[in-house]
Amino acid sequence: MSDTARLVDVIRSFRGRRVLALADLVVDEFINGRVERVSREAPVLILKYDGTDARLGGGANAVHNIKTLGGAPIPIGVVGRDASGRALCAALRAKRIDTRFVFSERGYLTPVKTRILGGGTHQAKQQIVRIDKATKLESAAARRRVAKALQSYSGPLDAVLVSDYGFGLVTTGLVRAAIALARRRKVPVTVDTRHGLLGFRGMTAVTPNEPEVEAALGITIGSDIAKLEAAGQTLLEKLGAPAVLITRGSDGMALFEKRRPPLHIPIFGSDQVSDVTGAGDTVIATFTLALASGATPAEASRLANFAGGVVVMKQGTATVSAAELQDAVRSTSRA
Repeated sequence: MSDTARLVDVIRSFRGRRVLALADLVVDEFINGRVERVSREAPVLILKYDGTDARLGGGANAVHNIKTLGGAPIPIGVVGRDASGRALCAALRAKRIDTRFVFSERGYLTPVKTRILGGGTHQAKQQIVRIDKATKLESAAARRRVAKALQSYSGPLDAVLVSDYGFGLVTTGLVRAAIALARRRKVPVTVDTRHGLLGFRGMTAVTPNEPEVEAALGITIGSDIAKLEAAGQTLLEKLGAPAVLITRGSDGMALFEKRRPPLHIPIFGSDQVSDVTGAGDTVIATFTLALASGATPAEASRLANFAGGVVVMKQGTATVSAAELQDAVRSTSRA
C-alpha cells in the first residue's frame, strides 16, 4: 500500500471513533465591519458594522473538528450559567455532539474571545483587536463533577484528549484521572496545554507550538534546528511521553519519539496563511483521531499537518472535514 493510500485509509477509519475530550470550552465571537474612515474624535478607524458570528472555540473547537472529521466527540467541561454558556451548549447539540458531561456553574463566566475585524468591501477582513471575557473556574464542586464523569465513564472509547486553555478547569489531578482512564481502557491520551506544559506526565503525546516550548523551557529556538531537536528530546524526558509533536507555523512540524530520529514535516500548502485562529485545535483533533484509528505517531503527524494546512487558509475559527483532508493527502501524490 502506498503512503497516500495508507493515510486515506486511516482517515476513513476516523468514522465513529469515540474521543472523550476534557476541555476548556470557549465561545469565539467575530464582529465584522467595513472601514469607513478615521474618526475625528481620536486616531482610530470607524467601522460600519456588518454582523456578528459566534463559533465554538478553544477546546470546543477541538471537539467540533473531531465531529467534522467523522469522529464521535464526548466533551467534558464547564460553562457558566449565562447566555454564552447556553449558546455554546446549543451549538454543540445542533451539531449532534453529546453534551451530557458539559456542566453549568453559577458564578463562572463562560470564556468568550471577541475579535473585531475590519476591511474594505472587497478585501479579506483583518483582526484589529481582541477582547477576552472570562473568569477562572474556582469551584471545587464543578471539578468534582468533572472528575466523577472521568472516573465513571464506561461507554465505548477510542481515545482521550485534553485541551487546556488556562481557564482553571484542567488541573494536575484531572489530567491524571484522564490519563488513568486512557490506561485502563488501553487507548491513547493526548494533551494540548497553553500554560502548563511541564505540569503533566504520562500522556501518549503532547502537541505544543514552538512559543509554548520556548516559554516552558526558558529558551529561544528561532531557526536553530539543533536547539529545536534538543528541546524535543528534553520534553520527551521531562514528560515521560512516547511522542512530542511541536507545531512551528510556516516552518511545519517536528515529531520526536523515543529511540527514533526527529521527523521534520514541511508545511502543507501555502505559507501565506489566512488565519491561524484555532489551528492548534485542528491539529490535536486530527492527531488524536489518527492515533485512535491505529496510525503511528508519524502518520498521525502527517495527517495533522495536512489538516492544519487546510484550516489556516480559512477565515476565523474553522474546521476541516474528512473529505477535505483526503483531498489534501491525495493532492501531494498528484503534484
